[in-house]
Amino acid sequence: MMRSLNLWLLTALVVVASLSPSAARQVSQTGQGPAMASIGLLAFGPDGTLFAADNQNAAIFALELGALANGGAPGAKGLDAVNTKLAEMLGTAAAEVAITDLAVHPRTRNAYISVMRGQGAGAAPALFRIDGAGAITHLALPSMTFQRVELQNAPAANASARQNPRTQVVTDMAFADGRLWVAGLSNEEFASKLRTIAYPFTAVEPGTSVEIYHGNHGQLETRSPVYAFVPYTVDNTPHLIAGYLCTPLVKFPIAELKPGEKVRGTTIAEFGAGNRVLDMIVYRKGGAEFLLAANNSRGVMKIPTNTFASAAPITTPVETETGGVPFEKVPSMAGVLQLDKLDDNNTIVLAQASAGTQNLQVLPLP
Repeated sequence: MMRSLNLWLLTALVVVASLSPSAARQVSQTGQGPAMASIGLLAFGPDGTLFAADNQNAAIFALELGALANGGAPGAKGLDAVNTKLAEMLGTAAAEVAITDLAVHPRTRNAYISVMRGQGAGAAPALFRIDGAGAITHLALPSMTFQRVELQNAPAANASARQNPRTQVVTDMAFADGRLWVAGLSNEEFASKLRTIAYPFTAVEPGTSVEIYHGNHGQLETRSPVYAFVPYTVDNTPHLIAGYLCTPLVKFPIAELKPGEKVRGTTIAEFGAGNRVLDMIVYRKGGAEFLLAANNSRGVMKIPTNTFASAAPITTPVETETGGVPFEKVPSMAGVLQLDKLDDNNTIVLAQASAGTQNLQVLPLP
């Protein structure tokens, strides 16, 4: 994606002139040196554009890496105590660094890691690249050309809440079919949202309010966000496959996710209470496809996708610990916090090794 700044500014002016004042505020900004208050979820577009969520500002940035995407050895290498190494490069202690996401570049297969340095009002975002030789490069955000778009109806910050809703403005992102899909919360009564943002950015649609039947809780839920999702075609129909807290697995036909609508997904599994899905990828092995899901208290699960089309919808309480589509646990993948597909044979994960130590690991796809 190579566009001149003048072209982006002209496009923005045309859109502003054609929209109402309230809608015009959603038009993207462009420039160099993104002013990010925070950096969290990451997602790559097929051309190497890096999308980064800034939950504090309720905004998403499209970062043009340019030459910063080049120069390293192809691939990514595992690194023990990667959080300590990143902290040293930032001139601080490991306890002052929070790794917020991990994503793999579609061309170079280098790993990109987003980081918040410090805590509270003094925290600052940082971005790193790790290549196939294990070299770490601190990428200067001020040098990057960007587009920025704000998410409408974002929840206000509430530090006294059990879970500050501002931290869940964006809970996951994925790029598919020329659009950025964004999961998270709004300030509406039906708070759980799935939004689409066409790229290049112009304006943000109001999003689709989504609800699910939660078999372990025995009720409909509209306020719990999607914590992780993947675009996936089920029975020749494009879907989003989504994971929730405590831990329903739900499918949403993309054609039904229309702006301003309220849509109920189809729950096809319950993977257990007291758990939250952290990350998901889809991969192929031995002629079959699988969903690999990392969880915060139930480890990594390998889920065959050939059951998704025929799975019976869960519409009544699930009295057993788990139910719905089958899965198997992957004991060789312990402590996984984040993961992405590195190549056709391997995944790259951030894993909690011990108190205060996080390792970057390259592991074979199970």
